[in-house]
Amino acid sequence: MEKFFHLKENGTTVSTEILAGLTTFFAMAYVIVVNPQILSQTGMPWGGVFLATIIAAIIGTLVMGLFANVPYAQAAGMGLNAFFTYTVCFGLGFSWQQTMCMVFLCGLINILITVTRIRKMIILAIPEPLQRAIGGGIGLFVAYAGMLNVGLIKFTPGDPKAAAKGGAVAATPGLADFNDKVLWVFLIGLVLAIVFTVMKVKGGMLLAIAITTVIGIPFGVTTWSNSQSISETFSQLPQTFGAIFSAEGFPALFSDVSKLPLVIVTIFAFSMSDTFDTLGTFIGTGRRTGIFSAEDEKALENGHGFSSKMDKALFADSIATSIGAICGTSNTTTYVESSAGIAAGGRTGLTSVVVAICFALSAFLAPVVSAVPSAATAGVLVIVGCMMAASLKEVKWDDIAEAIPAFFAAVFMAFSYSISYGIAGGFIMYCIVKTCKGKAKEVHPILWIVSALFILDFVCMAIL
Repeated sequence: MEKFFHLKENGTTVSTEILAGLTTFFAMAYVIVVNPQILSQTGMPWGGVFLATIIAAIIGTLVMGLFANVPYAQAAGMGLNAFFTYTVCFGLGFSWQQTMCMVFLCGLINILITVTRIRKMIILAIPEPLQRAIGGGIGLFVAYAGMLNVGLIKFTPGDPKAAAKGGAVAATPGLADFNDKVLWVFLIGLVLAIVFTVMKVKGGMLLAIAITTVIGIPFGVTTWSNSQSISETFSQLPQTFGAIFSAEGFPALFSDVSKLPLVIVTIFAFSMSDTFDTLGTFIGTGRRTGIFSAEDEKALENGHGFSSKMDKALFADSIATSIGAICGTSNTTTYVESSAGIAAGGRTGLTSVVVAICFALSAFLAPVVSAVPSAATAGVLVIVGCMMAASLKEVKWDDIAEAIPAFFAAVFMAFSYSISYGIAGGFIMYCIVKTCKGKAKEVHPILWIVSALFILDFVCMAIL
């Protein structure tokens, strides 16, 4: 074990790595509750998503630990699963099988850009302020989704008849009346999540969900009527496993040629969000602790293949996304909660192995997990969104040329309820601002091309 993980070289011990692994798991274990609840809204079977989430987390985290030897854990990304459900399935009208196909292709693209110089081109094309704004915007989007899940925000349509037919209509937003038991349970869970997060309680997110679930019993919000047995959960896995290769998968996705531009843009949105979430987590936590050195970052930009530790970690991340899509879950990405384990002393892949073992054991808790109501998880989504929004502080808001693109990228994600449209707003505004300042040549060609694709997409939707 010492030789494989180089424990002494990294200044750690087996006991420290085990503790770090447990810390990371309890910090991110809420995903096995929240992810099935979000994705099952698309019509996916809860049990199938539950097991797919765990399988993808186990495989991705093991590859991260055994291949890259870094203390990072992976699971279905919170912002990306919300994008999967609310934007692609509900907003754009794709089925969950078609959307899963796009996630699979996103994983293949990420593998390609990890082993070639394309990755470097993409990283250099997008200015750092926009990268920060996109990360923060995803946080606003996740928090907003959590509030909508419990009906905290209500919308009064200007044309009720048009609203009844479905689709987006003009509506006036407002705060809901607090005469709903679901809202009271949500508010209790939100306060618990805030208290545990501020007090830095280990596993605070999961603890908040557990306590709120119990509190929901006397309110009638938590019931066992929706609980699923272990056997029922495993019986649902075949419904999601390999669904992308069925008739409802790839054949259906590419059956309508007119939707091809929208498919390409959506895959791009998946891929870019996944890539920069992961890269930000690695750089933000690895640089301070020495897990990734300055030399390693240079090798990432200038090298080929797996020339750096970060290359291997990025490869592990992209592999997990494709495997997760085959099993039946949205983009699997590296969790920022891994920083909790790193803070506890985790420095090698042994930490990741411990996390993977914990995920495997959690598969047998399906009867309990399936009874957790959305009111118990919505508060956690709001706090997770709050933490993700922290990257907005890196934007120079007093520089209007930098603030305008960042503002549109971040705020549009929540206002339009779409991560991809937020990215579109940021890119287009960045090109406009640079042009106005006579610095159009500073805009990378890739950014111009992608902005043009976004505009083309908007025009197509207007015509159709």
